[in-house]
Amino acid sequence: MKKWTQRTLIAAGVLALVAGGVFYVQHNTKPEEPKFRTAAVDEGPITQVVLATGTLQPVITVNVGSQVSGTVLERRADFNDPVKKGQVLLRLDPANLQARVRQAQAQLAASEAGLVLARATFERNQKLVTEGFISALTLDQGKREVDAALANVELGRAQVESAQTDLENSVIRSPIDGVVIRRNIDVGQTVAASFQTPDMYLLARDLRQMVIQTSVSEADVGLIKSGQAVHFTVDAYPEREFEGVVQQFRLNSASAQGVVTYTIIVDVANPEELLKPGMTAQTRIVVSSKAKVTRLPTAALRFRPDEDSLKAKDAKAAASAASAASAPEDKARADDDGVLIATRSGRRIYRVYTEGDKQTPKLHDVTIGIANTRFTELISGDLKPGDEVITRTTDLSAKK
Repeated sequence: MKKWTQRTLIAAGVLALVAGGVFYVQHNTKPEEPKFRTAAVDEGPITQVVLATGTLQPVITVNVGSQVSGTVLERRADFNDPVKKGQVLLRLDPANLQARVRQAQAQLAASEAGLVLARATFERNQKLVTEGFISALTLDQGKREVDAALANVELGRAQVESAQTDLENSVIRSPIDGVVIRRNIDVGQTVAASFQTPDMYLLARDLRQMVIQTSVSEADVGLIKSGQAVHFTVDAYPEREFEGVVQQFRLNSASAQGVVTYTIIVDVANPEELLKPGMTAQTRIVVSSKAKVTRLPTAALRFRPDEDSLKAKDAKAAASAASAASAPEDKARADDDGVLIATRSGRRIYRVYTEGDKQTPKLHDVTIGIANTRFTELISGDLKPGDEVITRTTDLSAKK
C-alpha cells in the first residue's frame, strides 16, 4: 500500500510538470506574425480616369482698346458691370480731336476755293486759245492745275473723314453683349495709342457657358476623345462636383522640363454662374467605364518580393513562370523591370503574388485591362474572386 501511494504521488508530480510546461508554452510563445498585407480579388464596377488641372475661362473674351490717344474724361463701366453692344464704356477728352476736325475742314474749304479758281481760269483760257491770244501749252497747264485742285479737294475730304472718325473713336463702346471682367483705366489717365493699342477693358460674352483649358500628359492623350464626360471640383465649392464634356483636343504641344503636354478644352455649363473666370479646376476625364468586372487591387501590381522570398518560391510556380517566359508568343522584353514581363495578344502581362506555404510569395501571371488608383481589371489568369493577393510587406522591423 505504501509503494502504491508513492507511485501515485510520483505520477501526479510528473503530470503536474507536463501540464505546467504545456501551459507555459501556450501562454509564452508568440504566434508567428504575418509577413504580408493582402487584399481580396472581387467583382464590381471600375472607371478609368485621366487626372488633370485646368483653369476656367469664358468661351469668348474681347479686349477693348483705343485707336486714338487722349485723356480719359469720363468712365461709365466698372468691374462686373453687364454691358450691351454699342454701350458707352468711357470717353476721351475730344478737344484736340475737335481741333483736328476744324483744321481738316478749313483745308478742305481752301482746296475747294482753289478748284473754283482753277476751273474759271481754264474756261477763260479755252476762249483765248480759240481766238489765238495764248498758246495751247498754256491751256494744257491750266488743265493740269484743275486736276491738281480736284486732287487737293479729295485729299481734304479724306482728312476731314479721318479726323471725324478719330473724334468718334474717342467714345469707347462695347463691341459685344457681355460683362466686364477687367478694367485697366480710370478717369484722368492718359491713353497713348501711338505704338500699341492700349488694353482698357476685358469683356466676356456669357458667363453661363464656360470652358476649362487643361493640360494632359502625352502618355494619356491616346485615351482622350471628344464627347467624354468630365467631372471636376473647384476650391470655392469643395463639397460640390461639377460636370463638363471634352470639346477639343489641340495638336499644339508644350514642353516644360522634358514633359510634353497637350491642351484639352472642356465645355462647362454654368447656369447658376457659380464658376468664375480664373478658378482652378481639378478635373477627372472619364476615358472608360465598365459595370461589372473581376478586379485586382492596383497595389498588388506594384508589389515585388525580396530576393529571399523569390528563392523560396515553390517549384511549381517557378516552372510556370519559366514556361510562360519561354513561350513564343510571350517572349520576355529586353526592358522587363520584373513587374511587366511580356505582352500577350497585344495585352500586357503582369506578375502578382499570393501567399503560399510558409508565408512565401506564389507567382501568378495576369493580363489586365482598364485601371484606376484602387482597382485594375483582371482579363485573364488563374486568380478568381475571393483570392487574397499580396499588396505590400509588413514592416516587422518597425514593431521591434
